[in-house]
Amino acid sequence: MLRTMWRIRAFEERVGRLKRSDEVHGLIHLSTGGEGVAAAVCGQLRDGDVVYSGHRAHGHVIAKGAPLPETMAELMGRAGGLCRGMGGSMHLVDVAHGMLGATGVVGGTVPAALGSALAARMRRESTEGEDTVSVVFFGDGAVQAGTFAESVNIAALWRLPVVLVCENNGFAEFTPRSAHTPVERVSDLVAPWGITAATVDGNDAVAVWEEFARLLAGVRAGDGPALLEALTHRLRGHYEGDPDRYRDAIATEEWQQRDPVLRLERTGIAHGWFDTDEAKAVREAAHAEVEDAVTWARESPWPTPELAASLVYGS
Repeated sequence: MLRTMWRIRAFEERVGRLKRSDEVHGLIHLSTGGEGVAAAVCGQLRDGDVVYSGHRAHGHVIAKGAPLPETMAELMGRAGGLCRGMGGSMHLVDVAHGMLGATGVVGGTVPAALGSALAARMRRESTEGEDTVSVVFFGDGAVQAGTFAESVNIAALWRLPVVLVCENNGFAEFTPRSAHTPVERVSDLVAPWGITAATVDGNDAVAVWEEFARLLAGVRAGDGPALLEALTHRLRGHYEGDPDRYRDAIATEEWQQRDPVLRLERTGIAHGWFDTDEAKAVREAAHAEVEDAVTWARESPWPTPELAASLVYGS
């Protein structure tokens, strides 16, 4: 998990600098501070399991196994990217590693994840023994969209093998959760449908791992859908360039102390999972890998006009 989290952190720190130098294009939403959720969830998935994400998808894509060079090239608009430079930050897809889509539409991939879950259930019924699952990441703002309630209803009614993972950072873009709903916990919202749900400290990667493992086992066993609410915090603004004047400075400083990557380092060293030198080596290797990815992406050609034309479909 530490290796995955440092790869995400190093990647996104570099992306932030590349955005400021105009080498990365489009609107960029970093997941700095949420690495523990991506690593703990995706680290337990199999190759056949599929993942969907939203507009803050870099961490999920990397944790699911997408190669860093192709991911970086996509953000830089190069033809060697995951989507040949045509998708960008908010539309990352890597079918080979089970990353089936990210979107800028808030909550837009929740219904899509149900489609994959239904397909998995139908395959299981026809072949016996296949217990693949579908996982979809979304923020607390997506819960207020009508499609969320519709999707939860269908998932419960059809007992679909899907895990809904809400990364609750307390803000829907710039608006605190308390300003748009009286319901504090997302996990409480699915109670009427009888869906198994849990809320966990999203900045504690070990706690996320343990809670997700419990929910995942039930979904694989055919118990129907589950929801995991991970309480976390963006250590950067909503998007790169966000003045970030809407958050309390004291609260932000407190969250900095709960940085999930540094927290796992401290926990691991204290428990003897690794020592200080090993943790340092993991961190340095992640930064070196990211620099290699930047070099590779810069050497990748730009998409041609002909490529754009070939990707337009009509009847």
